[in-house]
This record gives sequence, C-alpha cells and structure tokens, in this order.
Amino acid sequence: MTEPPRVLLADDQTLVRTGFRLILGADGIDVVAEATDGAEAVEAVRRTRPDVVLMDVRMPGTDGLEATRRILTGAPGEPRVIILTTFDLDRYVYAALSAGASGFLLKDVTPEQLTAAVRTVRTGDALLAPAVTRRLVQRFTRHGADSAALHRDLAPLTPRELEVLGLLARGLSNAELAARLHLAEATVKMHVARILAKLGLRDRVQAVIVAYETGLVGVTGPPG
Repeated sequence: MTEPPRVLLADDQTLVRTGFRLILGADGIDVVAEATDGAEAVEAVRRTRPDVVLMDVRMPGTDGLEATRRILTGAPGEPRVIILTTFDLDRYVYAALSAGASGFLLKDVTPEQLTAAVRTVRTGDALLAPAVTRRLVQRFTRHGADSAALHRDLAPLTPRELEVLGLLARGLSNAELAARLHLAEATVKMHVARILAKLGLRDRVQAVIVAYETGLVGVTGPPG
C-alpha cells in the first residue's frame, strides 16, 4: 500500500489526542477525524471511513468496547481497531479483542511503537505478539472447556493445523513455528492463513483467544 494510513482518534482526553495526532502526522500518517466518546467514534467511522481507529477503552457515555462492537459489525471494508488503555490487564481489553479488535496499546507507548502499530494493522496483520495477548487471555477467559466444545469449534482444522494453532497460542512467531515443526516458513504462513480462514478469524490475536476458549491450550500451554 502506497497511500499513508488514515486514522481516527477516539479518546476523551484532549492532550492524548493532540499528542497522538502530532506523532502520527510527523510520520506521514493522516488523522482524518477525532472523537471524544464511543458514539462520536462510530459516527466518525461512517463519515470518514478510516483505515485504523485508535480507541480508548474508558470514555463517558458509549465506551470504547461498545463502540468497537458497533464498528466491527459493519459492512465489509471495516477499519482495524487498536484499543488504547492505561492498564495492560484490563478485562475490557480482552472483551474488545474478542469483539474483533486487532490488538491493544498502552497509553505510554513510544512514538515509534505507535506509528509501527498503525502501519502493522493497516496491512491486515495483528498488532500484538501472541505472547502478549496470551497474558490477557489467561486471566479472563474460561478454562477447562469440555472436549465436545473443542471438537465442535475446531473440527474444521486438520491435526497439523491444530498443532500449529496450539504453538501459535504459546507465542511462537512464524520463524519459531517453522523451526519447531521442521517446516519452511512459507508453509507455516500457509497453515496460519488456512486456520484463520476455516475459523472465520481476522488475525492471530483472535486465533490465540480461540485456542484458549476452546480448551486447546490451557494456562500453562500445551506440552512443549
């Protein structure tokens, strides 16, 4: 993609929005709209059609979680949502990831991390290293799902794809997966793409969540 990402900032703190707008602008990223609460964010998305939304969790009125749900249940071509939070283990962040957000950032993020995150999710990739997402999942998802639930939810996957999903949920990168499974990295990428397609998932973040929610992976992870 040659055009710079188009971003919407949703945060009730003026200083936060101003700081992020200046950081993004300095890196050639266009802020097309700002919102002070979730309802404004939903309307602004419809009006400006940004590529990426930087969404605060805790805002007055309609919060970031509800706004994320509304935005991501829209038509095809919906933007990617990055959740902004002050707390790295905020239960609302997990809920937002489950609703389809592509990851989260802490508000003390560095300028380099902020711009890299926007560009990463704009290309359709997940923002988070799966290991980071796993910290949220381990704390807030249910555990001990029965085998019937596992087979029902993951039935479309082949044994190899189940193996890849389990290792992905432990935080392994494609290169690490390739080394562990003695496969070419391109083959691993193909397996990951098929997992996402079969389960109807947006990205690796949601794949990690599914691995925990179905019981494929527990708190301590599968045997290594």
